[in-house]
Amino acid sequence: MKLLVTGGAGFIGSNFVKRQIDSDPLGVNEIIVLDKLTYAGNLNNFTQDEKEIFRFVQGDICDASLVEKLLRGIDVVVNFAAESHVDRSISSAADFVTTNILGTQILLENSLKAGVGKFVQISTDEVYGSIEEGSWDEEFPLLPNSPYSASKASADLIVRAYNRTFGLHTNITRCSNNYGNFQYPEKVIPLFVTNLMRKKKLPIYGKGLNIRDWLHVTDHCRGIESVISGGRSGEIYNIGGGTELTNIQLAEKILSFFSLDKSEIDFVPDRLGHDNRYSVNINKISNELGYSPEINFDDGLRETVEFYKMNSQWWEPLICK
Repeated sequence: MKLLVTGGAGFIGSNFVKRQIDSDPLGVNEIIVLDKLTYAGNLNNFTQDEKEIFRFVQGDICDASLVEKLLRGIDVVVNFAAESHVDRSISSAADFVTTNILGTQILLENSLKAGVGKFVQISTDEVYGSIEEGSWDEEFPLLPNSPYSASKASADLIVRAYNRTFGLHTNITRCSNNYGNFQYPEKVIPLFVTNLMRKKKLPIYGKGLNIRDWLHVTDHCRGIESVISGGRSGEIYNIGGGTELTNIQLAEKILSFFSLDKSEIDFVPDRLGHDNRYSVNINKISNELGYSPEINFDDGLRETVEFYKMNSQWWEPLICK
């Protein structure tokens, strides 16, 4: 199997690529990683040995000529490439529309022309909007509330159209909030940890009661692998972690690793259009493909905190970017 992994130098993409290199769960013969290396893409997510095993290409998924060349002979495309930070989408939406929508269409069109066997779109639970009780299944209507989630919902619909109109084998995965090693420090868990290491407080929007479902990046990658191996053409699969916490509860868990209390929290004005709660139903991927999260949240969080404690040489230059 030959993979093209777009956005493969980012947090989730690099974890996925390293799993294919280290344990080969899919039987991959060659991996091409295409990444623009914007602020969140980082070749330091890989070791030197890994750089010798796979092929890295710096480039933009909106570059149709480059995409066309790279897709020759590819069996599976896994599209992680995206602008993904909600706050940045609120202050500057244009990049999100260009990369997340136009870039996805360019990948799809050229995948169709190249005869790619499968196209897997990595999406987000944020496309569903906000849910006060219960959990979303894959049939829930798309009700995005931020420019970021709207751009991802738009991309999902384009992926669906290429399956229904042209017969391209596509799958869409919608994950809950990821955490783990090598996550860019603007995201909430590494932000909290690195702030505490620098004797800074934890900024929490509003009253801190917004609820998120937390998914370890390794479990997310396992879910994606199950979709690549057995996902039915045209189907969508939610991938969740099964641990729902308010932002206050999350902060308290992280503070406990530093023997600190809630006096270290700084409540800040709420985000515009802030979704209150995310919760995905994973019965479909569980019943069809045998996926279930394996990493206990407290264990995974402890490991993640230790990673940032022990690897300041990795994240300190990123904070200064």
